[in-house]
Order: sequence, then C-alpha cells, then structure tokens
Amino acid sequence: MPSAPVLNTRALNRALLARQLLLDRVAAPAAETIEHLVGMQAQVPTDPYIALWSRLAAFRPGELEELVRERKAVRGPLMRTTLHLATADDFLTLRPVMQPVLERGFMTGSPFGRRLTGMDIDALLAYGREVVEERPRTTAELGKLLHERWPDRDATALSYAVRYLVPVIQVPPRGLWETSSQAAWTTVESWLGRPLSPEPSTETVVLRYLAAFGPASVMDIQAWSWLTRLRSVVEDLRPRLRTFRDEAGKELFDLPDAPRPSPDTPAPVRFLPQFDNLLLSHADRSRVVRDAFRQRLLSNGNQTFGTVLVDGFVAATWKLLRGKGPATLRITPLEPLGTADAAAVETEGARLLAMVAPGGGHIELLATSEA
Repeated sequence: MPSAPVLNTRALNRALLARQLLLDRVAAPAAETIEHLVGMQAQVPTDPYIALWSRLAAFRPGELEELVRERKAVRGPLMRTTLHLATADDFLTLRPVMQPVLERGFMTGSPFGRRLTGMDIDALLAYGREVVEERPRTTAELGKLLHERWPDRDATALSYAVRYLVPVIQVPPRGLWETSSQAAWTTVESWLGRPLSPEPSTETVVLRYLAAFGPASVMDIQAWSWLTRLRSVVEDLRPRLRTFRDEAGKELFDLPDAPRPSPDTPAPVRFLPQFDNLLLSHADRSRVVRDAFRQRLLSNGNQTFGTVLVDGFVAATWKLLRGKGPATLRITPLEPLGTADAAAVETEGARLLAMVAPGGGHIELLATSEA
C-alpha cells in the first residue's frame, strides 16, 4: 500500500484558510457561513460579527442581528462548553452531541459539580428548566430562585448546573451589535418552539469539522469538540476519507474533495476576533500560530485582544480603544513587519475600524512586542 502524502505546515495552513473562507472573502449569506463553520465562538457577543466581516464580502452587522432577533441564530454552550453562535437548526443538532462534554465539564471540569454531591440532580434540572421557561433569567436571578428551593446548597453551583446540563441559550438583546444587555437564559426548545434532534450523529459532526478545519488528526477533532474516544468514530469513517501525514508522521484525515490549495497560494491580511475558532480547533496549532508565539497567545484564556494574520499566520495582535474622542485601533506586531506587510495591515485595519467605529478613529501600529 502506498504511503500517505505528507503535508507540510504551509500546506496545512492554506487548507485551513481555504476552509475558513480566509483566502478570499466570499459572497454568501451569514447563516450559510455560520453553518459551514459549524458554529462560531461567541464568548464575546460581538466576536461573530468581526469573524463574519473577515470572511464575507459586503457583510453588514444588521444581517446577523436580524438572524438573532428572528430566532434563526442563537448563542449557547456547545463545543468545549463555551458559548457559540449557531443557526437554530444547527444548535438543535449539535447540542445533543455535545451533552457528554457539558456533563463532564460540570461534574469534573468545574468546582460546581462537587458542591452538589448527593443532590437529586434530576429534580434540580426539572425545576431549573421550569424557572427559565417561565421567562428568561439572569444567572443571579436563577441562582436566587434555586437557592430558595435548596437553601443548604450553593446558589452559584445550582445555577451553573442548569447552565451546563440543560440546553439553554442567551436571549437578545444580548448578542446584538448595537445594543446589548445582561445575559438572560432560557431553554432552546422554548425559545425556538422545537425539540432537540432525536437522533444526534457524532459521525456527521466529525465530517462537518473536517470540511471546516481539515485535514486533521483524531486529537485535533477532540481538541475542537472536547468529545472523547473519537478514534473508533474516525475508523468507521475511514473508507469515506482520504489520509495524509504531517511532517512529524502524524496521520491526518480529510474529505476527499475538500480544497487543499498550493502552499504558495497568497494569503491576504486578515483581522480575527479574540477567540476565533481558527486558533482553538486543533491540538497542533502550528498550522496557524508559530512556535515562538504560541505560549504567549494561547495560554491566556482571558485574552482581551484579537489577532492579525499575515501570510496566513498570526503575526500581530489588535485591540480597539475607546475614550471620549475618536477610537484607536492599536496593532502590536509579534515580529517585525516588512514595509509591504505593514502597509497591508494598516489598510485592512482601516477597513475594520470603519465597521467597529463608524464615528471615526485612527490606527496605531506599534513597534514589535517583546512581551
């Protein structure tokens, strides 16, 4: 049997950028794009707007606002237990597949499960569901009501049990571009008037991941989803997949007809939001973040900056500073930028500034960061 072709780092980078719609902005509806990306990281409510702007030609924030207002897109816990924006159809499909991730995250990945040892969790979740379906509740409101029913239990742990274990979403105006509010929760079934998918398919989710993030290893798929024991799932899919190896010899899986551009394909400057899934969806992130910057960028779970791609790789961070006067888009290179790259970064930054600060502002391109 012939050995699997080897894909070097640049080949993997260009494949990922193509799947992520970051080589060329595309003319596609926002809903279709959100589904292609298998949801979008949305811990910061405005992040999906910036992520879509980087991928779509002529994207308007109002297009996504309309999807959220009309209940065609929702924000709730999915992959890695974190908030994601997904279309309504996708959330109903993905949430049951991710239930084991959320259960494990609550019971062993947080302090809250241990505080509820010995409790009738089913009774708690039934009452919690009743409370948030009566009307959307903030975390504080939910905790207070649950604590009144179970006064010997920690209010925060009670509320987080519902947030992790019941399929909840945050309702607008949270998640809108121009207006927002404190996060209030209700169940996705009551919000959409439809049930969760009765036949969740992990195989389908894996295939969709490969379409958006491949080629990838089993560990990569698990890093994106936090699902475990996916080796057997991928093995069942093997006859439908094409295999490759990276330069270290690790086996990678992909859809046979998925795009794999030449490593020499030009990659334009792109600005990404704080927690774009491009950076978070592989165990081996060297295909987009160079070793020299990985620890600095990815070890801070509370990062407050976006990232800038130059030639397909993270080369700078950005942050929008607002004050009494015009806004400032501060860009901090992680390595020295050549004249042409610096000019391209400023040009793309000006486009971003026009969307995030329509009242005007200026760009501040700093010297290389040594932090």
